[in-house]
Amino acid sequence: MDKVLQSKLAPLREQIDAVDRQILGLLNQRARLALQVGEVKQEVDADGPILKPEREAALIRRLQELNDGPFTGAGIAAVWREIISACRGLESPLVVAYLGPQGSFSEQAAVEQFGQSIVKLRCDSFDEVFRAVEAGQAHAGMVPVENSTEGAVNRTLDLLLNSPLRVLGERSLSIHHCLMTRSGSMEGVTRVMAHPQALAQCQGWLSRHYPGLARDAASSNAEAARIAAEDTTVAAIAGSMAAQAWDLQVVAAGIQDDPQNRTRFLAVGNMEPSASGHDKTSLILAVPNRAGAVHDVLSPLADNGVSMSRLESRPARTGQWEYYFYVDLVGHRDDAPVARALAALKERAAFFKVLGSYPMQ
Repeated sequence: MDKVLQSKLAPLREQIDAVDRQILGLLNQRARLALQVGEVKQEVDADGPILKPEREAALIRRLQELNDGPFTGAGIAAVWREIISACRGLESPLVVAYLGPQGSFSEQAAVEQFGQSIVKLRCDSFDEVFRAVEAGQAHAGMVPVENSTEGAVNRTLDLLLNSPLRVLGERSLSIHHCLMTRSGSMEGVTRVMAHPQALAQCQGWLSRHYPGLARDAASSNAEAARIAAEDTTVAAIAGSMAAQAWDLQVVAAGIQDDPQNRTRFLAVGNMEPSASGHDKTSLILAVPNRAGAVHDVLSPLADNGVSMSRLESRPARTGQWEYYFYVDLVGHRDDAPVARALAALKERAAFFKVLGSYPMQ
């Protein structure tokens, strides 16, 4: 049977090897063209942006539309993201800042957004991520903005309000939390550590299985994993990537209370992507303190046929019960309907700030 199987597989594997050689040749041809693009950029505009989020998104979407299978659309996105990342890295290394240490969900989001061929700059806080990009230490930063279970990440919202950085892109991750220790057992463990959001997302599971354990907050899940790697009395809640990074053993997987738990991340930087044809615009508004003000301010959206995909409020901290509203719109700020709506919103709002227009995931 094995000889029959091998005789049938051998010619197919030879064909696969031949195709792989063709793919390798084409990849190198693409890489050489990318290097030529980099040379032209240096001649014309040496300080121009490394990233072109709108072109990268449009390229992947066009290939997905041309695809007739059996290769999947998700497969195309994953493969071409890495091809783009590797070719971009030949032009110039892309530095991306995110909340560390190694193995965080923010690191995973950064890699899924920009590919593996990046220079990783791990930061100790969301504030440091923003500072690194603002100071030019990184070309882009990756920060969580909302979770499907616990809602908005308030510190990120506050930083977006006060920072000059603009949103370049978005990435949504399925969040699967694991309980992990050095030994793979809970013997001798007295406390569990994680970022406050992760502790909240797993509170039901923890109450059922380990009600007596103290729950301590860490600056990130990956930091909790780092501590657990050094302290046998600590169990960490983090993703499987953190377990691998810190050589921890998983005690229990998938402990989040909501099996559909997702976190949305934003990429931030100093550039403004052009329209890709499938975009989102994020902005912050404050409204006059009078009855019906929110409805009146937002009415230009309906008047211009612009869809709103998100509306989040955040106290303005003035002591007057005033709020900022974080709004996501479907479309690019340069699209005519969106441009008209934004102009009308700016006239009616007490405060108005466009955070950026960027390709929609």
